[in-house]
Amino acid sequence: MISVLHTHHAWFFAIFLFCAALVLANVVHYVLFRILKRKETQMPGMGWGLQKYLGHPARAIFFLTCLLLALPFVPIPLNIQQNIRQGLALAMVAVLGWFVVGFIYVLQAIMLRKYDLKAADNIRARRIHTQFQVFRRMLISFVVVIDIGALLWTFNDPRIWHFGSGLLASAGIATLVIATAAKSTASNFLAGLQIALTEPIRIDDVVIVEGEWGRIEEITSAYVVVRIWDLRRLIVPLTYFIENPFQNWTRESADILGTAFLYVDYSIPVEDLRKQLDLIVHPAPQWDGKVCVLQVTNLTDRSMEIRCLVSTRNSGDGFDLRCLVREKMIAWIKQNHPETFPLTRFTTLPDSSQLPEPTPIPQSLMH
Repeated sequence: MISVLHTHHAWFFAIFLFCAALVLANVVHYVLFRILKRKETQMPGMGWGLQKYLGHPARAIFFLTCLLLALPFVPIPLNIQQNIRQGLALAMVAVLGWFVVGFIYVLQAIMLRKYDLKAADNIRARRIHTQFQVFRRMLISFVVVIDIGALLWTFNDPRIWHFGSGLLASAGIATLVIATAAKSTASNFLAGLQIALTEPIRIDDVVIVEGEWGRIEEITSAYVVVRIWDLRRLIVPLTYFIENPFQNWTRESADILGTAFLYVDYSIPVEDLRKQLDLIVHPAPQWDGKVCVLQVTNLTDRSMEIRCLVSTRNSGDGFDLRCLVREKMIAWIKQNHPETFPLTRFTTLPDSSQLPEPTPIPQSLMH
């Protein structure tokens, strides 16, 4: 009877200790992350994502810690207690790896908060974002490998340690076999490193790939996502940008020159067109105030080619300004010089009945 009461008392104490530790851990977790969330709300520029990336793994760590604290007071056989402790240790190592991965995301948010992709001059921001995306994936892969090794190290069995040593020893051979079997995967991985270091493309770069105009939306470890202007997505392997030529409109800067061509008759006053172009472009919000030129660039047998050359801060503004120039210039020509649109001229020969009779040739001259 006394042993039964002692057992019940031990179970009651273990449950009470576990519940008390769990409540304390949840209170600490709630208060800590509540304060951090409030700080992020009060400071929009902070944006570290602590609650988003670390909230769940931190809660899991607190829960496992409570279990480990209460386990020695549970009245169960020692061998079962050791097995449970081993399982909790494995779970703790896995959750710690999860926490480190979340911390990598937090570190990325901290480092990138000063680099806004929406800024007018975002060359440096796109460079930093691209490099961090590649390095983040590499760090996460490294953490996963270390975490798997730590899971093996939690076992006290020398045979498992020997298995882990053999696994690491054969990693070189396995790497060669995998690299041979998955040549494209290995080449894409190396191409990702080369892109991160040499920067032929960056996040939000404007490119023309396979005849499609779009922006670099995402760079993964195997492929690049190009967001085309009509919201389609073009998936391109990383090696494409190393092995093939392509157009990058924002390699050094986002500003760009745009052209709008007009085809009109020779009789149009070019100087009036030049003045009208200034009146259209100068007030336009898309113009960056640098280049606004109108030139006659070609003559054909039917029309005159006039090029309107304008500059903008980025390709999006360039497209809009070119469309605006075409619309406004055509409207002005239609209103002021409608007769100067390209013309096709015809001339009529006189009626054959009205032509004079041909003079006959004397017979003497024919001999």
